[in-house]
Parts: sequence; C-alpha cells; structure tokens
Amino acid sequence: MKTSDVLGLILGGGRGARLWPLTKLRAKPAVPIGGKYRLIDIPLSNCLNSGVNRVAVLTQFNSVSLHRHIAQTYHFDYFHTGWVQILAAEQTFYSADWYQGTADAVRKQLYEIQVTGAEHVLILSGDHLYRMDFSKLIAFHTKNKADLTVAVQPVSREDASRFGILKLDNDGRIQDFAEKPKDSAVLDSFALPGMERLPFMGSMGIYCFRTNVLAELLDSSHDDFGGDIIPSAIPTHRVYGYTFNGYWEDIGTIRSYYNANLALVQNSPPFDFHHPTHPIYTRPRFLPGSRVNDVVLDRVLLSDGCILDGRIIRNSMIGIRSVIAEGVSIVDTVMLGSDYYDNESRRQGQGLPPIGVGENCVIQGAIIDKNARIGPNVTIQPFPRGTEHEEETFAISDGIVVVPKHAVLNEGTVISPETMDFPIS
Repeated sequence: MKTSDVLGLILGGGRGARLWPLTKLRAKPAVPIGGKYRLIDIPLSNCLNSGVNRVAVLTQFNSVSLHRHIAQTYHFDYFHTGWVQILAAEQTFYSADWYQGTADAVRKQLYEIQVTGAEHVLILSGDHLYRMDFSKLIAFHTKNKADLTVAVQPVSREDASRFGILKLDNDGRIQDFAEKPKDSAVLDSFALPGMERLPFMGSMGIYCFRTNVLAELLDSSHDDFGGDIIPSAIPTHRVYGYTFNGYWEDIGTIRSYYNANLALVQNSPPFDFHHPTHPIYTRPRFLPGSRVNDVVLDRVLLSDGCILDGRIIRNSMIGIRSVIAEGVSIVDTVMLGSDYYDNESRRQGQGLPPIGVGENCVIQGAIIDKNARIGPNVTIQPFPRGTEHEEETFAISDGIVVVPKHAVLNEGTVISPETMDFPIS
C-alpha cells in the first residue's frame, strides 16, 4: 500500500476545558506551541513528512483562528495532488446535532471521506506533541492485513488511567482493551510481567482503518473510538497495535502544556523542532531578527521579531513579537508573544499599557498568552501545585498563573500566594 492511498483525518477537539483559558478564544489545535507554531502543525507536518498528502481537519468549536491558520499555511501547487481541507461541523437535513464525540464526528463526515477514494483512513488528534513516520505504521498495518491498527506506547501505572489500556499477543494483535480504567484490579489484569517502570500498553489516539471497515463500525450509535469503536471491533475484526517508542505528549492540561514548552529550552529536548530532515511546518511570516539589549539569557527559546530590553530571562520560552521592557526578570515562564506590533495609535488613547511586559516586572512560573498587556512593576509568582482560581484578568491552573489573550494587568499588580485572599491548597 502506498501512502497516497491513505487519507489523513485530524480531529479538531471539543471545548478544551482542561486547557482553559488558553482555549477561551481558540480551539485546542490552534493553541501556540514552541514559540512560533500551533499544535495543529504537529500532526499536519507528520502527515506531509510521511507522504500522506491528503488531509482533512474536522473542526467545530472556536474554530475561526484554526481555519485561518490552516488556510494561510498549507498550500499545494498545481503540479501536486495533495491538499489540506476543513470539514466543519454543520447542520443538515439529516442531522441538526453537532459532533457528539470522536466517532460521531467521523460518522457525520463519512460521505466526504468515502468520495476521496482512499483505501485507508489515518485518524489523528490535533493536540499531541510527537514526531512519527506514519509510513512505518502504514507498512505494519498492511503487512498484518489489519482492519484497524492502533498506535500504542508503554505507560506507567500513574498515567494508565488517562489512556486506553490494551493487551497484545506475540504477533501484535490486540486481545483486550479498557478505556481509562480506574479500578486497580482491572489495571492489574493488563500489566505486563517483568515491566516495573512502564508495565502497561496505552493507546496514543492514532488509528489506521480500512475505509470500508471504518464505515461498517461507524454504522451504530457509538460516539467515541476509545470507549466504543475499538472494544467492539476486537472480537470481530483484525485489530493490531503498532508500538511507538519515541517521545509523545498529550497536551491536555495546562500543566502538561507548560512542561512541554519548557522542555523545549533544554540542551537536548525530548522533542526537537531543530530536526534536520522532518521539519515542523507553520505559517510563513516575514519577521525581523530579534533585538536583544543588555539582557542575560540562559536556557531560552527565543522566537522571531522580539524586542528585549529586560534584565534576565532564564528557563523560558519567548514567542514571536514579544516585547520586554528594561529591568524585567522572567523565569520558568512561557510567553506566547503577539499577533502584531503595538503602538499608541492602536491603543487609541485608552490608557492601556503596551502589549508585552513593562518595566521592572518580576515574572516566574507563568504562561503569558498572546497580546497580553502587562504594565510596569507587576509581580507574578507561582502557586502550590493543585491551586485553582480564576479572575477576569488571570487564572491559576494547577499552581500555574495564566494571563489570557488580550488581558490587561495594570501597573503594580501583584499575583502571589502571599497577597491573594482566596483559599490556597
């Protein structure tokens, strides 16, 4: 089977409540990552690098910026047959409902899938960080004459309840499956003997279906792949697990998002955007090089078009067009940057601080979303793990302070465990 016989299908996700407030104004796959990219760029780039050149993205919630990014980024010339297209949720004469789950989303677009003539469908999530050569998965799928192949990865007991857990026989065929099991007895029944650190095999949410089998399995009321489709297919179809041992992270929570971004600043990051042969693609921008004046930088991922006049930036990611004023200290922080350069005419005399970080601010353990305006002498400090709180201009998620997109923190604002008057865990 050639990769040209495969249709890539990326699920755009639902409300993304666990990534709030980063998903307040955008879909999960549109959330920025790595300074200049968006999460949707990861599965799309993996597809293109693997020769899967026909890709559809299923979208529904807060999808305007996601649609715009895809339209501005993924163009094919007249001499190639590939395309990236949007399959948005819609009301029809046959259905007035929005997508009710992952499987239901695919079911509602089944006609659009079938008219492509693809023999196989590769179903992906739009909010995972990894680099995978799908041609190897497809070759495994073909070799085993599988009806469905699930990409799997060893996981720990602590993480097992977040995954679909499965059993493989010696040939890689899936014998049993449990979606996000919480019961310890059920978990014990899936544990691999002699594997103490990573004793379970977990589904990565990556599926390769024969198209006709997919249509057959979707002809029901099933809403989700993990909870419904895979368990029902195991007794009646050839269902295999393809083991992947590379880096893979589900960007499902603020904590996982924060950790994944800060991991990128390491000397040898677990996921490396600087790959020599399998690049991650994104929207091309014509930005100048960053300008840095009298700033100490240590373990910093610095993006294009920044203007830095601060004092020290350590163990932080600085996104495109970030502007940081004099005397600023930024530590352990993910700053997403700006969509445009700010000036007084844009502020229209509203008395707002400029976009970026003002003079003499001290920021640690935070996520600063795009276009945030932080005035001079603002202090932000991390909170204990597990702390949850939300106000109009900031939120605290698992102890991480998140300043939402377009938010304004006025001069002298202090966000710190010592100054907040709400209960702190």
